[in-house]
Amino acid sequence: MTRDPKDLLLRLFRAAVDSADPGKTVARHLPERPSGRVVVVGAGKSAAAMARAVEAEWPDVTGVVVTRYGHAVPTRSIEVIEASHPVPDQAGANAAQRILAAVRGLGPDDLVLALISGGGSALMTAPRPGLTLDDKMQVNRLLLASGPPIGVMNRVRRRLSAVKGGRLAIAAAPARVVTLAISDVPGDDPLAIASGPTVHDPDATADLSDIVRMLGPALPEAARRLLMMPPDPLPPFTADYRLISTPLIALEAAARMARAEGITPLILGDAIEGEASTAGQVMAGIARSAALHGLPVKARQCCCRAARPP
Repeated sequence: MTRDPKDLLLRLFRAAVDSADPGKTVARHLPERPSGRVVVVGAGKSAAAMARAVEAEWPDVTGVVVTRYGHAVPTRSIEVIEASHPVPDQAGANAAQRILAAVRGLGPDDLVLALISGGGSALMTAPRPGLTLDDKMQVNRLLLASGPPIGVMNRVRRRLSAVKGGRLAIAAAPARVVTLAISDVPGDDPLAIASGPTVHDPDATADLSDIVRMLGPALPEAARRLLMMPPDPLPPFTADYRLISTPLIALEAAARMARAEGITPLILGDAIEGEASTAGQVMAGIARSAALHGLPVKARQCCCRAARPP
């Protein structure tokens, strides 16, 4: 068993992170090559690393992805654009238009490979007609300040977007769309990962007046109208959506290493949400209870959990 607790914790952390490494996960989830073209698009903090992993298997593909400033990696033929997260900027708006342009005009023999990961919602921002980028930036600030669950935030983002909530997949028709996604949300709901640009949104015409009231008078008027007036239903489509890494997979990777070190892990699950400092206090309380009372596990065991900021 590792004697240094800090070293063990670092090794558990690295095991969890390595389980989501696109260089180790993307290749085994790729679909068969089509007879036509392959266009790669994507958005998220891991989008560039995922694009590079695709190029390692399919060196001749083209496309464009957007990632957070400082998260770009070298690629050969897939263009990588950097943009702002968590508040969108003009670079993200430009990237969204480049992505939409890349998938238009394809045929039924072509494939759009969508690489989606956490952060994609802010990074790939395309305001719906009647809404400006400044409007979307203000809405995003209000959402971050209000602290609603990620599901509520994404309901708003999908309603105000020309690319989220399945609209990217609709723009790519009649080409086949296959999504490879890295989840960073509790429950791994595809609609919550980057606000679901390639999955059908059953909530597209729902009444969001309760959210309008929550966001208050600072909500831009154009956004208020779009949230209060449901749009026409989107055309249905079938989504080929493949989760290549999830919080639970990362937890299980850390747990396997703990067992190899002679420590029995307690996985608390992937549903913990909230401010990191608050989650840390909860974890410290569990650890103290284990040391003092042997509850919920005896000391010399460890607790594993995945938490996502609101």
